[in-house]
Amino acid sequence: MSVVPTAGPTSGGTTVTLTGSGLSAATAVTFGSAPAAFTVVSDSLLVATAPVGSGTVQVTVTTPGGTSNSLAYTYTAPPVVTTIVPTQGPASGGNTVTLTGSGFVGVTAVRFGAVNALSFTVVSATQITATVPTGGPGPSGVTVTTAGGTSLPVPYYYLSNPQLTAVVPGQGPVLGGTTVTVTGNNLLGATAVRFGAVNALSFTVVSATQITATVPAGSGTVQVTVTTPGGTSNGVAFTYLPVPQLVSVVPTAGPTSGGTTVTLTGSGLSAATAVTFGSAPAAFTVVSDSLLVATAPVGSGTVQVTVTTPGGTSNSLAYTYTAPPTI
Repeated sequence: MSVVPTAGPTSGGTTVTLTGSGLSAATAVTFGSAPAAFTVVSDSLLVATAPVGSGTVQVTVTTPGGTSNSLAYTYTAPPVVTTIVPTQGPASGGNTVTLTGSGFVGVTAVRFGAVNALSFTVVSATQITATVPTGGPGPSGVTVTTAGGTSLPVPYYYLSNPQLTAVVPGQGPVLGGTTVTVTGNNLLGATAVRFGAVNALSFTVVSATQITATVPAGSGTVQVTVTTPGGTSNGVAFTYLPVPQLVSVVPTAGPTSGGTTVTLTGSGLSAATAVTFGSAPAAFTVVSDSLLVATAPVGSGTVQVTVTTPGGTSNSLAYTYTAPPTI
């Protein structure tokens, strides 16, 4: 005679198939001393429902012809999950978690809610590693199933992916150091803020919708992203502005009363925010990225002319104030 399966939960209820001979006249099936409900299928086959029990017991069939030989059936306690580490992760899944507990022998399934883990490895009778499936957002009960039954669930939280809406200001010098405000949603628990592939020099999570970050050195236009346990956000653009460069100042001299129209040529001038003659600000008009026209303010002596943009302050070129002749 055979018994399939040979194990089941202590709560009973497992459907057990018994094969052998002379079974058609069965009057009783017992698991140890406990009677089991059964159905005769044929002289060589009957199906029984395991009663509640514990430990390893002997299964027998009784007919008017006597009692059969016995075969072992083992009652297995359901597994117990005590902790899951980490307790949260992205809704896209794919991360690995470690479950600790007891009774992890003959594990047949690890589930997150009703969804099977993408994969799992039984490390020992007290530890399992599992790859989280897609789910959420929100909590999900993680369970382990063995021949002994299914464990009680422990909570695992699917986190929403962070979303970015803006970076202000959206530009700064190539040397970095600018403080920007990153806004969006689901920003709590941020583990990284990146400008392209480069980490921010520092960042502070102000709220679930705001982060302040210090821009690292860089060049061109890059995508700013935020990473949390929920995943990595979409990118928003940040543009590194080159430091402006001056090539010429024409003319290089003018009266101390000011008012001279001065043409400045160079590069990176289109975003100019200030033109100074020494310490005196000058009115100016941007013509192109390589040309702007300024009106010299009142001054004296030889001063240095500079242009300032969000990318920084340019090199300086000399401009000389000349006093009018005296007779």
